[in-house]
Amino acid sequence: MPDFSKDVLTVNGSKLIWQLIKVSIGFCAAVLTAGLFLAWGYFRAGDPTMDPVGFAAMIGSGFVTASIVGGFAGALVFCAIAAAELLSVRSVIYHVGGAGLIAFGLWSLGAPMDHGMRPGTGVVLAAGFVAGFVYWLVAGRSSGCWRQTSAA
Repeated sequence: MPDFSKDVLTVNGSKLIWQLIKVSIGFCAAVLTAGLFLAWGYFRAGDPTMDPVGFAAMIGSGFVTASIVGGFAGALVFCAIAAAELLSVRSVIYHVGGAGLIAFGLWSLGAPMDHGMRPGTGVVLAAGFVAGFVYWLVAGRSSGCWRQTSAA
């Protein structure tokens, strides 16, 4: 049986700072993606040359939606990110599924429906999944890279 009592956890400071920068950028990119995805689903704007006003409204409301989504989901998302960083979870399933679960949970906080789920649940789940995937691409693939275990 291996003796783990001599293993020491050390932190690589430069990798930690770089990972914190990637986490911040990844969170912003994920929230912007979710906001634009939800706005695109609402406006269904097509080619910008066909309807430039509709396209501009979609982009503008996407930015506003992103700030609202970031405000509502921020605390839960950062708890999930902290868990992934501390446990070095790099799985795309964790990040995509966690973001979808957070999106579904926040969407379900509204008024209950008499029959099944609220309208738009599928779109909200898809926005969460897409946001989780974008976060994984930016920062989730290297979760916990700043942790190093060395023998004492």
